[in-house]
Formats: sequence, structure tokens, C-alpha cells
Amino acid sequence: MATELKANTRDDFKRSTLTKLRHEGNIPGVVYGYKAENTPIAIDAITFIKTIREVGRNGIISLNVNGNKQNVILSDYQQDHIKDQITHVDFLAVNMSEEIDADVRIELTGESAGVKDGGVLQQPLHEVSVTAKPSDIPESIEVDISELQVGDTVTIADVRDKYSVTLNEEDDRTIASVLAPRQEEEISTGEEQEAGVPENEEGRETEASEESESSEE
Repeated sequence: MATELKANTRDDFKRSTLTKLRHEGNIPGVVYGYKAENTPIAIDAITFIKTIREVGRNGIISLNVNGNKQNVILSDYQQDHIKDQITHVDFLAVNMSEEIDADVRIELTGESAGVKDGGVLQQPLHEVSVTAKPSDIPESIEVDISELQVGDTVTIADVRDKYSVTLNEEDDRTIASVLAPRQEEEISTGEEQEAGVPENEEGRETEASEESESSEE
């Protein structure tokens, strides 16, 4: 049974009204999709966060709008990063027997053998679009990188058959790779570097990777 989340309709779209809603601990939003008119709603912020933590980013929610229940998923949301506050949410009403598209995060698991030998891990792809029935959408696509050596790459083709969902990316799209230290330095500086001796220590992340991971958080 899907987790229930209560919502109320709203019909005042003034900026001052939206500000008041947020100050009172609510989040304005909208629900649309299968057998649903485009309906502006408001939900309790604390309850919403608890619900998403329980069901996951792509989990099924029974949205109760003034007593009318609909199966929905969180389609999109807006966030004020300075205030650390969700400012708007979009819910997509779904037919549980029909496939839909959804973005799923990619989670790297394990510790790369190449990184242990001094290589540098890079992850250019952090999420992937999938097509599946709503109840079959995974919370994440797990990619085991423990066997990756320096110079190795894992692509969409390497994980496609491990999931029943359709991955909407080309087979040759790179998910992660382990670069030699010299190659990583050349990419970062644009200049050739003298060859270095890999140390048997944990690999360093590039500045680009750190910035990417910070934006993901």
C-alpha cells in the first residue's frame, strides 16, 4: 500500500500568499497527469520530507487532495539552497499499469582497485533516465567499480542487462572511469606533465569531481 500524503487545493496565486504558505510550514505545488486536472495544491513541509525519506525519490505516494486519492510520484521540486527549504513541488499522477520515464541516480559501490594503486576516479554520469512501470522504478542504479583498474571504464552497456527497466542512454555512454595520475593532471591543467609514480594510496578526486559532488548534495 502506498504511503498517504495529505494536500489541500489552493486558488490564490499571489506572491504574498505563497510567501505566507511557506512561512506557515507549507509547500505550494501542483498535481497533474493520469486522470488528473492540473491542480494547484499545498502540503505540509515536514510531512512531505518524512514521506520522501520513507518511499524514496521515485516512490509511489497516495496523494489525498481534499479526500480524493491519487497515486503519484514526485516529478520535480524547487529548492532554496540558502534557506535549505523546498519551495515548490510537482506531482505526476500515474497509471500503475503503464510505463513512464523517470530520472534515477547512479550510485557507485565498492572501492576501485585502480584507485588503490594511485588512479583517479571520475564519474561523468550521475543519473540516468529510465522507462518502467511506476512500481518498478528503482531508487538508484548501483554500479560496482571494485574491479576497475587504471585505464578501465564502465559504461551503460555494462549495467543494462542487470536491471529490468529500460535505460534511456546509449551503450557507450561512460558512467565512471579510472584515470592514471598523469592523465588526470593533463586534463585539469591543459598542459603535459612529467610522468609520476603511482602510490598505493587512495586516489585523489579532481576539482571538477569535487564541485560536481557538492552540487549533487
